[in-house]
Amino acid sequence: MNFVADGDQARFDRLRYVELKHGRIAQLAFLGQITTRAGYHLPGNIFLDGTKFSEIGNGYAGLMQCGTKSIAQIVFFIGILELTVMKDQANGAKPGEFPGDFRNGGGYGWDKWDEETKKSKRAIELNNGRAAQMGILGLMIHEQLGTNMPLIGQL
Repeated sequence: MNFVADGDQARFDRLRYVELKHGRIAQLAFLGQITTRAGYHLPGNIFLDGTKFSEIGNGYAGLMQCGTKSIAQIVFFIGILELTVMKDQANGAKPGEFPGDFRNGGGYGWDKWDEETKKSKRAIELNNGRAAQMGILGLMIHEQLGTNMPLIGQL
């Protein structure tokens, strides 16, 4: 699509950073969808009025049950994460190895691997993120179509 046809490395790094972040979010979203649809919910109450997590719907319907105050809390929490925790080391005080390097001082065994293994793991994460983005998009479209077929196990 010629987003970086001019060879601008900084723009490419920014697009890769955003792609990695969106892929990670999509992986969490997909996992959340299949987990709650399988019947697994957090224990306890989601609201002070005694509403349980298990009483909240799945997907878009569940989001609509939460109300504006709950959605504002979610947006606020994500904002805090964006500004404090989820900082790309390449843009922070300590230089990162690559765009999307969110280790923030923790290595988690990354430094033990050779360069070929690191390259392979980064490619796997990128591809899994792309697949998850398509997967969650498919689940959202399926939900909005209003079919009565289950999301998982269709023939």
